[in-house]
Amino acid sequence: METRNLIRTQNPSFPNSLFLKSLLLRSNFSPMLHSPQSKRTLSFTAVNCKLQTPQDLKNKDNNVSKKILLSEVQPPSLSDDDVGEIEEPARSESKDGVMRLVKRLPRKVLSILSNLPLAIGEMFAIASLMALGTVIEQGEAPDFYFQKYPEGNPVLGFFTWRWILTLGFDHMFSSPIFLALLTLLGASLMACTYTTQIPLVKVARRWKFLHSAEAIRKQDFSDSLPKASVRDLGLILMGAGYEVYLKGPALYAFKGLAGRFAPIGVHLAMLFIMAGGTLSAAGSFRGSVTVPQGLNFVIGDVMGPSGFLSTPTEAFNTEVHVNRFYMDFYDSGEVSQFHTDLSLFDLNGKEVMRKTISVNDPLRYGGITMYQTDWSFSALQVLKDDEGPFNLAMAPLQINGDKKLYGTFLPVGDTDSPNVKGISMLARDLQSIVIYDKEGKFAGVRRPNSKLPIDIDGTRVVIVDAIGSTGLNLKTDPGVPVVYAGFGALMLTTCISYLSHSQIWALQDGTTVIVGGRTNRAKAEFPIDMDRLLDGVPELVESSSSKQFGG
Repeated sequence: METRNLIRTQNPSFPNSLFLKSLLLRSNFSPMLHSPQSKRTLSFTAVNCKLQTPQDLKNKDNNVSKKILLSEVQPPSLSDDDVGEIEEPARSESKDGVMRLVKRLPRKVLSILSNLPLAIGEMFAIASLMALGTVIEQGEAPDFYFQKYPEGNPVLGFFTWRWILTLGFDHMFSSPIFLALLTLLGASLMACTYTTQIPLVKVARRWKFLHSAEAIRKQDFSDSLPKASVRDLGLILMGAGYEVYLKGPALYAFKGLAGRFAPIGVHLAMLFIMAGGTLSAAGSFRGSVTVPQGLNFVIGDVMGPSGFLSTPTEAFNTEVHVNRFYMDFYDSGEVSQFHTDLSLFDLNGKEVMRKTISVNDPLRYGGITMYQTDWSFSALQVLKDDEGPFNLAMAPLQINGDKKLYGTFLPVGDTDSPNVKGISMLARDLQSIVIYDKEGKFAGVRRPNSKLPIDIDGTRVVIVDAIGSTGLNLKTDPGVPVVYAGFGALMLTTCISYLSHSQIWALQDGTTVIVGGRTNRAKAEFPIDMDRLLDGVPELVESSSSKQFGG
């Protein structure tokens, strides 16, 4: 062992200090000379500390006290590099605080969105806007709202056309307020699914064995089976539709796990319905047209977009020709059904489809649906003194009531006279025409295509044909399949949600089986079902019990 030397210093600045010269303690310090311009002075004071020698490692009670000298003067000023080294940890700590805030922010947002009262309030607001949208006429021209909701006579004392047009209530279901509420409700549903429903499913899927009799007895239902086997109980539960798992003396069984997935399915179905409704409101085209028999129209010319997601298709270039329009009547003379024979032509003039539509039997082509919704009287074709035929335009007349009345006028005599007189003709439908003479007196009734002439004031008139106009309603609605799929899924998952998720635990304690269980639904029937199942567990006889203990 190398000897150690004690060296006493002669420097008065280091009074009664000892340096230990040993291989166990070496210093890499090398003295540096400073120029006279350097104003840094160092003085030291002593601070006690303890060093351990190799002998101290054997005897920890004996410690050698030595001194470490520290400076008492003010430390030298720091350079810019030194300041940067000190500020860098502070900056990193501030960055860490920002990152922690960023990580916590999504959790706070999710907790707010998944709040049940908030979701109920969102649904109530959406339902209120939907009710308001059924009261306020939708899709009308601004002049309609100016007259219906004037500022001089506001509804409820404040509601005028300014509210409707400013908030977009004239197209409620594509208005920014309605779409924003749908988006917020969708975010709440997704947040609830992520924070509540998915964790519940994960917990329900775990095979959780209980190895304590006290834990099993704390369940909603508990019982003990003396002289029974947990394996026999497992067979009985398997026969009742349970998934059974054994781990030593412990048993875990469950059934109805689909009921735990159902709330997630319900939320997804509601999201589908809202997405489909939004797509229908903001991505569809609608239009209506009244076309006389024998004329044509182009689909794209009569349809307009309903929102910012509306995109036309190639089918908009299709030309529609009205081959024929006719009506069916009851024996009483009232109209029973409208029929329109339509032909569709592409850009090359080729007929791509032909169908006779009627009320509740529309035509569908290229995502476009054409409905038979209305009819009108276009023209009356007549012969005058065996000349013609002449097409007389039928004009709708303003009358009280919902029944339609159309009229036309056949000039007689000098047509250049300022006081032209003639024969008046009125019709309520296409099957009979009422004729009046120049004095306005009733002259007779004729049916179109009857070829029966009538003489009025020396003029011979024959009603050749009554030309009707078909009223068509056209629309494209890309959200319909999504809405139908959402409602189908909603009905299915709602039924599945009524399935009870039941869990059963059992523990073999000697010859006694301790059983406990719980369910999330049908809590009144669960104990009855459990008693029925436990009554089916066979009882062990003494011989089998002894064999079991012997094994």
